[in-house]
Amino acid sequence: MSHSPVDRADLRTPHQDLHSELGALRGEHPGRSRNPVIKVADLAWLEFEKPDLDRAEVFARDFGFAIAARTERELWLRGTFAGPPCVVIRRGQASRFLGPAFRAAERADLDRLARATGSDVRDLDVPGGGRSVALLDPAGLPVRVVHCAEPLPALPEQQPLILNTGTGRRRTNAAQRPPREPSRIQRLGHVVLETRVFMRALDWYLDTLGMIVSDFLFLDGQRGRGPTMAFIRCDQGSLPVDHHTLALHLGPGTGYVHSAYQVTDLDAIAAGGAYLAERGYRRSWGIGRHIQGSQLFDYWRDPDRLMLEHFADGDLFSCDLEPGWAPMSASGLAQWGPPVTRDFLGANPSPAKLRDVMRALRGENELDPARLLGLLKAMSS
Repeated sequence: MSHSPVDRADLRTPHQDLHSELGALRGEHPGRSRNPVIKVADLAWLEFEKPDLDRAEVFARDFGFAIAARTERELWLRGTFAGPPCVVIRRGQASRFLGPAFRAAERADLDRLARATGSDVRDLDVPGGGRSVALLDPAGLPVRVVHCAEPLPALPEQQPLILNTGTGRRRTNAAQRPPREPSRIQRLGHVVLETRVFMRALDWYLDTLGMIVSDFLFLDGQRGRGPTMAFIRCDQGSLPVDHHTLALHLGPGTGYVHSAYQVTDLDAIAAGGAYLAERGYRRSWGIGRHIQGSQLFDYWRDPDRLMLEHFADGDLFSCDLEPGWAPMSASGLAQWGPPVTRDFLGANPSPAKLRDVMRALRGENELDPARLLGLLKAMSS
């Protein structure tokens, strides 16, 4: 990766409060590429396989998605905002994550990306049509970059409640009774991925897709070995964007950890969570407020035990903020809320997890015994 020089005179550093406790030390990763191939504008959608599309549709509606399209083989889910769908689920033998699709800012970016990577630009079978380039990241995860011909139109919104706040008396002579209903998803916000080749994957997303880091996390006593987690946003210049569209962390597994979907406000999160609980779904962790990104959050497991998040009120950063650096810890995941659960951390032992650990420790990657012990310590601190 060709790192860009960091001119600290030109970059604002909000590390005093909750963005991060520290800035970078001399020589540390700058969190951006000097000359990326393209700069993606956002996540477009996530792709999954599931054996039972009927069951997947029931959960999707309960979680708050609208249905963009349904065939015998595919289910396309969307939010209320205009734009591409949020999720595509294809019928398959098992429940698994296939990979993310990022949205190109311009159609010409696909040609530039294809030339640089030796790939092809192909037609895209998606509601509204479009074109795409198919890639593999350093962990072998399929990654699409897409440009859709016709965005889906907006749908009716779940309106935010009018709140009285101390002396701010905006609502008088009117009671407030939000209905017990699904949280209405507005859009896809971010995806979190685990990888054994963290630094290689990080540099690939920065160099190839032009993303930039908002926050790095490092292990206690191992900062000199580099970060083990990065919260990464898109670079749209002076336009503020989500604190992270992609988060990567080092670990023994490879692939999907969770995905997050924006809803209107805290009441939408809470009422939607009560609706899900009444229908027998399992909360993984929440409700709370994160530190990196500041989102209000609530995490749930779908019937196939994949984790999804409702979120609201996240941080928005423009390109002139440099990365923050902070130690990784379980207690550092939230400003307030219930204690983080073992289920959310993936700390419950299982034969599959033990196989991942053994495979990672025997392979050529970035997870060695010191790193593994550091991760275990961080998740219990």
